[in-house]
Amino acid sequence: MKAFFPLIVACLLAACDQPAYQPLFSVCGKLSEYPAVSKAGYDGMELIIGDFFVPDKSDSVFLANLEQMKRSDAKIVSCMQFFPAWLKITGPEALYDEALAWAETTFRRAQMANVPYIVLGSGDARMAPAGFDKQEAIRQFTELCRLLAPLAQKYNITVLVEPLARKYSNIILTLGEGAAVVKAVNHPNVQLLCDIYHMLLENDPPDEIIKYGEYIRHCHIAEKEARTAPGTVGDDFRPYFEALRQINYQGYISVEIDYVDGVYQWDNFEKQLASALQYMKRSLH
Repeated sequence: MKAFFPLIVACLLAACDQPAYQPLFSVCGKLSEYPAVSKAGYDGMELIIGDFFVPDKSDSVFLANLEQMKRSDAKIVSCMQFFPAWLKITGPEALYDEALAWAETTFRRAQMANVPYIVLGSGDARMAPAGFDKQEAIRQFTELCRLLAPLAQKYNITVLVEPLARKYSNIILTLGEGAAVVKAVNHPNVQLLCDIYHMLLENDPPDEIIKYGEYIRHCHIAEKEARTAPGTVGDDFRPYFEALRQINYQGYISVEIDYVDGVYQWDNFEKQLASALQYMKRSLH
């Protein structure tokens, strides 16, 4: 027994020497909010594609946004809400050519802004129309991802497939279904986003993060009941954070709360920014 005691002590000391799990944190919002986000201690920000890259507008409009980003020294880690509702990507009237043109403008501008990830959620655009076969809609979505992959590679961008709860979409609801698309595309520039809020709505267990961890490149988070900021109600995110720790996830966890008519629904923006970050960091341990 004495022979094992030094070994036990050594193992305990080694465990103590391990650094605490510390992913990076960001906030979904508008570029003008970056100073407050940075002051609160976040590592970066996530913007809406239509606001920042403005794919439907001229380069001059985007370049003004890019100049604003440079002046603020903002760290933009990702952009989301890829395809607008009118640009249907499933169904009998899927607009592939328009979608690819929209994507190329987005990717080119993302490269100019040094933004590595484009999130493909786009629930309204991908919603299978009433009466349309959902498996065919998934096939269409997957085929579009195949077409996007080399285009994204051209501009050194990674497209992130985002599973959305049935409240927001009727196809690709769970992490496993998102991973199935990524595996079918089989291209390094199409990977997976893990959204803890949508996982909570779909009762998608934390173990799914471990199961599909090799594809996960980015993460969103909000509380389940009203899509509020972490710590507002006090949802327990620890099992999901533990799953992220187990896959050695080193990317960003981005707070994405309820979004109504172009406005994120913070009760008190600056106060909640800080308290949400503190709550998430406490939940890591």
